[in-house]
Amino acid sequence: MIDRVENPGQESYSPAKKIGELLTAEFKNNPHFYFFSPDETTSNKFDQIYEAEKRAWGCLKQEPWDLPESENGRIVEMLSENVLFSVMTGHLMNGEPAMMGSYEAFYPIIAAQLLQQMKFIKQLKGVHWRKPMPAINLLSTSTCWRQDHNGFTHQSPALISFLLSVPSNLANCIFPIDDVAAEESFRFMMDAENVVNLTTFDKNDRPRYIDSHHANYEFVNGGASIYQFASDNDPDIVFTACGDIVGHEMLEAIKILKQDLPELRIRFVYINSLSYRAIGTTNNKLSKEKFDELFTTRRPIIANFHGYPETLENILENYTERGRLRVHGFNEEGSTTAPHEMLRRNMASRYDIASDVAEIFERKDLVSKYEMFLEQNHFHAIQDGTDLI
Repeated sequence: MIDRVENPGQESYSPAKKIGELLTAEFKNNPHFYFFSPDETTSNKFDQIYEAEKRAWGCLKQEPWDLPESENGRIVEMLSENVLFSVMTGHLMNGEPAMMGSYEAFYPIIAAQLLQQMKFIKQLKGVHWRKPMPAINLLSTSTCWRQDHNGFTHQSPALISFLLSVPSNLANCIFPIDDVAAEESFRFMMDAENVVNLTTFDKNDRPRYIDSHHANYEFVNGGASIYQFASDNDPDIVFTACGDIVGHEMLEAIKILKQDLPELRIRFVYINSLSYRAIGTTNNKLSKEKFDELFTTRRPIIANFHGYPETLENILENYTERGRLRVHGFNEEGSTTAPHEMLRRNMASRYDIASDVAEIFERKDLVSKYEMFLEQNHFHAIQDGTDLI
């Protein structure tokens, strides 16, 4: 429990390591809990769980360098998302909790299986004698924005769009902005029943922005909140983000604009969860009235999304008219390149956001300034393999 964050954005911690810590506690406290992973438990930084439990191991010879293993291990690893998901759902249908972790780009492999499970959940909710099923909880890390080293093949947020398109309203897509929000997301997942939860976060150290009270508030108040430390009263423009990397870019864009346009009043609203046609979770969607309170009724809205921009744009259009919106996100542009250059390629970087604002307020000089930096970073990344920032 983090009661207060004195200097938002100044200290950094790994959301994945926090999740690993919570998984370790779950193994210790619940002898029926299982964790499933293709082969990325360590690379996704969940490896603290080996302190509490062994990997399931079959008949192969164990070598001295192998991790702790046992025939009765509850950490199940196999390089087949399809098989792992099938075994996990059998465990869940028996009433026992589990989680699965994987690289984001490979989760779409189980899309058809997820759809069948959502159909099953829809049916079981109508059977009075059937006990609720623990949530299908998916931890999605090694995300598209930080797969700059593995390249285009490892860059895909497609499962987010798929889950949010299913009309049965049985899926939550959760985007904790930091390690504190990741802890609250973990608790939400473990408490949930009869639903699919896909929680997406970076495995590297990320700036810490909010305390535990704020993280909880986002879940119980429709999935969005104003970050007061980065917001002005009576804003001229509203920034919003959904995803840790893109959220950080929006907050950095605010810093840039405060230097170049100090008179501009900006509000920053973070979205921590999405469900079918709505901000918020399946059981706690943001109302139109609350949306207007957070986003105003007429100011321009610039959004930055972890996934495909059309996915968030379609949801925002359920709350307001398209003319207010400029939505950035992953445009299926990728490569083996530097992190900020990945954002530039998808027009989701802090300077792309700042350029949008300069264009809206007819500051062509600033548009040119920001575009020049983006071009310089592009050539630097090609030549040196690193970013200028």
